[in-house]
Amino acid sequence: MSLHITGDAAADELLSTDPFALMIGMLLDQQIAMETAFEGPKKILDRVGALDAHTLANYDPEAFVELFRQTPAVHRYPGSMAARVQALSAAIESEWGGDVSQLWTRDHPDAPTLLKRLEALPGFGKQKARIFVALLGKQYGVTPAGWREAAGPYGEEGSFRSVADIVDADSLTRVRETKRAAKAAAKQA
Repeated sequence: MSLHITGDAAADELLSTDPFALMIGMLLDQQIAMETAFEGPKKILDRVGALDAHTLANYDPEAFVELFRQTPAVHRYPGSMAARVQALSAAIESEWGGDVSQLWTRDHPDAPTLLKRLEALPGFGKQKARIFVALLGKQYGVTPAGWREAAGPYGEEGSFRSVADIVDADSLTRVRETKRAAKAAAKQA
């Protein structure tokens, strides 16, 4: 499995091989372009030298914010997003032994349980958790019973609603068009 989200081969390789990187990218995916959000884990890895829950959770908070501010910035809101990444890292470290894949492998949860586990994480609300379930199912091969239903509309086959549906430049364009149309419809409502 090889993800094609950012257009940067090294960043996409990291996302494809490191589920914690993928989760951080999902966390960062708000109020910035998807590609920029999912490039964030690679920037963090390059600047910190490691990308694991223990290291990030215990990194000096002020220095971590400064890493987010370096050009190119990890996120347009470096203070709040650095704090969210550290809170997520701390939760993964304390609750899941530092191994994010434990969310979907420990006790072999069904999809509703996986969704609840994701929603309990710092920075993951219902929508972000549903998108992540869809991303795991569609592109990471994590398909517990009921995953499409748990992912809601993001789990639909052939949809182009979220990062879960991006496999190449064409699908990225289609996801962007779907998001633009949804925003336009929301403004008119």
